[in-house]
Amino acid sequence: MTTAEPYLAQADHAISDAALDTIFRAARTMRQWQDKPVSPALLMAIYDLARLGPTESNITPARFHFVVSKEAKARLEPLLDEGNRKQTMSAPATAIIGYDLDFARTLPTLAPRAAEDLSKLLADGPERARLMAMRSAGLQGGYFMVSARALGLDCGPMSEFDRDGIDKEFFTGTAIRSYFLCNLGYGVAGSTRPRAMRLGFDEACKIL
Repeated sequence: MTTAEPYLAQADHAISDAALDTIFRAARTMRQWQDKPVSPALLMAIYDLARLGPTESNITPARFHFVVSKEAKARLEPLLDEGNRKQTMSAPATAIIGYDLDFARTLPTLAPRAAEDLSKLLADGPERARLMAMRSAGLQGGYFMVSARALGLDCGPMSEFDRDGIDKEFFTGTAIRSYFLCNLGYGVAGSTRPRAMRLGFDEACKIL
């Protein structure tokens, strides 16, 4: 059986052009959603892929809370920016992506060789722990959206919301802090805005 992209048969190959379209080229931030649920199994599959991406010393501090039920949406709605309420309430699921400041407790499992030394370092520098958690959770948030798109979902990430309110409502009693929100579902075709400009290679990059 021949393929239109023969390189895909090679042991070390890039993903197909169609996959790149799905993940990047044709993907857009969605604000209108079909009335089509996202199953718990699919949410689990997204995380199962996203968790494989690299983080600093494998600390994996991101935490994902999925707002799906009417009751959970009612808790979330007053904490949203006014401009994001309609799209979020109509989305089948909204992920609250946070970072766990107490990620050191999982180091014996995730980074056993570095756990003792890193735990001591973090205990003496809480700001270092916060920055590490934010950096790696940001990476994981990116992996999360790529994974969601790869599995056929659309994404609508948002940064404007009441962070203190989200932390109080959803993360009380934990060391988790909210980072950003991401609506998930199946977008309405033709409802997206034109893609905004991106910087060209010569504007953003240097080969040294």
